[in-house]
Amino acid sequence: MSVKPRKILVTSALPYANGSIHMGHMVEYLQTDIWVRFQKLRGHDCIYVCASDSHGTPIMLKARELGKSPESLTRELSEEFVRDFADFGVAFDNYHTTHSPENEALTVEMYEALRERGDIYTKSIQQLYDETEGMFLPDRFVRGTCPRCESEDQYGDACEVCGATYSPSDLIDAVSVLSGTTPVTRESEHYFFRLSEYGDRLRAWMEEATLDKNVLAKLEEWFAAGLQDWDISRDAPYFGFRIPDSDDKYFYVWLDAPVGYPASFKNLCDKRDDLDFDEYWRPGHDTEVYHFIGKDIMYFHTLFWPAVLEGAGFRTPTSVFAHGFLTVNGSKMSKSRGTFIKARTYLDNLDPSYLRYYYAAKLGPTIEDIDLNLEDFIARVNSDLVGKLVNIASRCAGFINKRFDGKLATTLPDQALFDEVAAASDEIAAHYEKREFSKAMRRIMTLADQANRYIDEHKPWVLIKDESQVSSVQAVCTQGINLFRSLMIYLAPVLPAVAARTQAFLGNDEWHWSNASEPMLGATINPFKPLLTRVEAEKVQEMVEQSKQSTTKADNSAAHIGIDDFTKVDLRIARIDKAEAVEGADKLLSLTLDVGDSTRTVFAGIKAAYRPEALIGKHVVVVANLAPRKMRFGVSEGMVLAAGPGGEDIFLLSPDDGAEPGMRVK
Repeated sequence: MSVKPRKILVTSALPYANGSIHMGHMVEYLQTDIWVRFQKLRGHDCIYVCASDSHGTPIMLKARELGKSPESLTRELSEEFVRDFADFGVAFDNYHTTHSPENEALTVEMYEALRERGDIYTKSIQQLYDETEGMFLPDRFVRGTCPRCESEDQYGDACEVCGATYSPSDLIDAVSVLSGTTPVTRESEHYFFRLSEYGDRLRAWMEEATLDKNVLAKLEEWFAAGLQDWDISRDAPYFGFRIPDSDDKYFYVWLDAPVGYPASFKNLCDKRDDLDFDEYWRPGHDTEVYHFIGKDIMYFHTLFWPAVLEGAGFRTPTSVFAHGFLTVNGSKMSKSRGTFIKARTYLDNLDPSYLRYYYAAKLGPTIEDIDLNLEDFIARVNSDLVGKLVNIASRCAGFINKRFDGKLATTLPDQALFDEVAAASDEIAAHYEKREFSKAMRRIMTLADQANRYIDEHKPWVLIKDESQVSSVQAVCTQGINLFRSLMIYLAPVLPAVAARTQAFLGNDEWHWSNASEPMLGATINPFKPLLTRVEAEKVQEMVEQSKQSTTKADNSAAHIGIDDFTKVDLRIARIDKAEAVEGADKLLSLTLDVGDSTRTVFAGIKAAYRPEALIGKHVVVVANLAPRKMRFGVSEGMVLAAGPGGEDIFLLSPDDGAEPGMRVK
């Protein structure tokens, strides 16, 4: 079936240049790369661009901490990103940075077009200011007590205990994380984009973009809450582009970051004579633009970004494809458990083809999270890729090389079986197109099972012992080699390195999708070399061990206390008689504790780590003489002691089972 060539531009979200790439990031870049490679294999003109997101306060402060300039820090990390991506087989047509002349020019062009339309206005806002550091504070650089549940040490934009959202000025006892001082409130003039005026145009785009139903549901929530005008400016000092006609105002990173997509493409256009920037980024052209993103940045890409493009006279994306997060062994990635795995740590231990296949076998078009279960990872890769796929070639190639000088037969003994594999081409292509990678992998492995059954039934290792059956061995193995070749063509977007080794083994040049339906007959193949080896459980465990980090850091700035202070703390054994979730709180459990001489109610932020029913009857250590603390949910009459970095990594301090409630801990 012939396919009309398409002109497609594809992007992945820009990795933020203040830390290394990890396994969670790789979900997106592998998903995108597989889809792009599929489009190219189908004969489409598909271009894949990306860039480092290189602006913002966090980068500026990280650079200061390391004694580097922001430019130096982002340049070094960009080089690291490029190496990691390349070693995972992610093949960008261009990789750039948002700290570039192209990005600044396009950002200013869009801003001035929006200003000309009346979509930009200024107003004064109240912001927290660090007088010691001499700068306005972004939300995450302010910490204090939550104004809703009164949990201490919370960020300036959201409470991690009860889930409330607020502005930094709402915090109780707010402090700057930079200087530890109390910030003051100052007035500052900021620039705003009239996102609230784009409701109807955004809804029209949503209908055209065929977004996933879960993305649409989230968009409806935002529409129901009312679209808010967007603050697109930040005060100096700030690492970014200065707003024209201002002295101390800079474009907020979330304005110039998505401009990195057309800017990276513009950089590519300047290198190639066959590309026209306007054909892809101005309205009225028969081209397609797709953004692959994580579900956490849907707001920027499905509301803010299309509105900015529309208002500035650029084309809007054909669609936005969002994916879920990665869990490892069923839980959030954890440094203490060694499941927060950097891309380079993986590459130092394992073949990237393993992860490419495993992610593909899990990925679909929705925003559901996927899990990297390390035991399943070992079993599935070894079973599917080595036991099923590569096994087909290894069982047949030796006979062809040794007895027939590497030459394949001129006919297939079972044309119907080959035709069945060829007939699956459109079905598998449809799965790839819709990003139903898991369905494509299942269909391919079903065909691999059929190929293995064929070889098992005809037993070339038995036939070779009978001289009268030698020609049958060549025919059977030619059939097997051709089935393997077709399957490898289907898998080439997922396993480009294995596909390249297969092409060298078969003496093939560049593959096209249609080649899977064309048998290779009478040709001479090269000696077979292992295309992929089994995953070693020891190497996986070694990777985990290398990823483990201590989560305990000495706080040398903490004030010392004397032994007299410490002896005032009444630590007792308590039995948990009742445990239940707290309505309205994301992380709290309400514990009813028997401390010997009384019963106490204590709120503990351990919901992510423990099921309430599993705690009943357990003994824990509690601070029994802590002053009662009034919270929104009631009064907490003590503190249960635990250790760990937080979230799911919380470990209650549990005494021996023989302990009695009320016993003091010495």
